[in-house]
Amino acid sequence: MTQFRTLALARRWFAISLIVAWLSPLAGWSQVPVGPRIAANDTSGHGAQVVYEAGAVHLGTSRVFIHVYKTGLGHEHGVMGRLKQGHVVLNDNSGGGELVFDMPSFDADSDEARRYVGLTGSTDASTREQVNANMHGAGVLDTHMYPTATFKIASVTKLAELSRRGLPQYQLDGAFVLHGTTAPIGIVVDAEPRSGWLHLRGGFSILQSSYGIKPFTKAFGAVGVADRLDIWGDLWVAGERLVVQHVPSR
Repeated sequence: MTQFRTLALARRWFAISLIVAWLSPLAGWSQVPVGPRIAANDTSGHGAQVVYEAGAVHLGTSRVFIHVYKTGLGHEHGVMGRLKQGHVVLNDNSGGGELVFDMPSFDADSDEARRYVGLTGSTDASTREQVNANMHGAGVLDTHMYPTATFKIASVTKLAELSRRGLPQYQLDGAFVLHGTTAPIGIVVDAEPRSGWLHLRGGFSILQSSYGIKPFTKAFGAVGVADRLDIWGDLWVAGERLVVQHVPSR
């Protein structure tokens, strides 16, 4: 009986060792670069290498946030959206680029969006659905007619002062195109280098009325949102040419 038990145990360990040996080449699939864990967002195929040229924005991890203020008995909102495409080159006095906002992707009052703009608490699903319907509707953003907004960066200037986080700052000047209307804007961003990537963060404010948008109101104006919007970009940009190993989605 002892011999049979020894033989069975040996067979079991041999089978386990074969499984471990077969799985070991796959261990690399779970590895992602240090920093924003960006590769897990790509969908270019198993084992593919994704090339990001300097200045390319990583769309999977970059976000745009909006703080919507209230009037009367209204409520403040946090909105989060994505970019459709983008590149930013931070060369002093010779940089530029373009950011294209994916307007239908903007979603109001997720917990992440509210926290980012400094709001507390959560919003129930029914209220979020109503807020999103109003925001995307023809009376406000009209994302069916205007599915994108664009920031065309004409110039980049490195500033002498560091940001509050002790990071280099850049002034981005250009034109913001929203709802079919173009207006000049300037944005100050700071840039944090991480493993070949630049984490860019900065913001600006606009008046909806300057872009032909009438701020939402109801109940004869007793409930509504303010004209002013605060907008922040939280972007991951390739600081150099990067080759990233794709990580398959699970």
